Amino acid sequence: MIEIYIDPNLAQLGPFTVSWHGLFTAVGLLVAMWLALRLATRMGVTEDDVLGVATWAVPGGIVGARLFHVIDQWGYYSQNPVQIFLLNEGGIAIYGAIIGGTATGILYATWRKLPIGRLADVGAFGLITGMAIGRLGDIINGEHHGKPTDGPWSVSYTHPNTLGESGQAVHLAVGYELLWDLAVFALLVQFRRSVPRPGVLFLLYLVLYSVGRFWISFFRQDTIMFLGLSQAQIVAVLSIAVAFALWYRLIGRIKAERGRSPAKNKKGLRATRPKP
Repeated sequence: MIEIYIDPNLAQLGPFTVSWHGLFTAVGLLVAMWLALRLATRMGVTEDDVLGVATWAVPGGIVGARLFHVIDQWGYYSQNPVQIFLLNEGGIAIYGAIIGGTATGILYATWRKLPIGRLADVGAFGLITGMAIGRLGDIINGEHHGKPTDGPWSVSYTHPNTLGESGQAVHLAVGYELLWDLAVFALLVQFRRSVPRPGVLFLLYLVLYSVGRFWISFFRQDTIMFLGLSQAQIVAVLSIAVAFALWYRLIGRIKAERGRSPAKNKKGLRATRPKP
């Protein structure tokens, strides 16, 4: 068993508490932005386009992340409504960030007539990187409770201020997710140059992350919402369904475009009609 004896609160600034969760969330956002800007020109978009989308997507992601978390833990927040606005103390839902950030980013890109597919592919790298870094704060905080286990890989939170289940050996579910995020990042790098159309890479990211999150959620003590599944698992299933539907639509467009392209002869030249 691994013992984690770290105060989840990094510093106290007047009435505000700065947590490790908040620190790594901020670092994750900054690194995600840096990576997206580095990849922008390589993936067919400009840095200005990425910055423009991020101006909308980042606030949208933060609002969505907090909203999903509050809904998931409404039993607590309904009794402590002021806590809803204390984002610095932790408490966000990754799927809320994905959905909120993606929705607002698409709205902005549509308004400015920007290449949504290419920007989404760039965003996939930023998202999975920021998510992985943010999980470091979750590991320290212990706020996402794992289920009990007696395995040698179990962890026990022992600091008096921990948000974890003090003294109990549990699954480090957020640690599993960190490893899965890194694996998804590696797969995106592997397939970056072989996707058939802009936007497919983002859908691949959504499917891969959702499959992992669905499975890992069985090791977490999450609130059950429907059919024995947590909020994250329900959203994961819906995300996979939507991703495959969009994927099928994109592949259909590719086949249609190939069908409309002029025929070529054996030498690879376009066939032309004989002159009358």
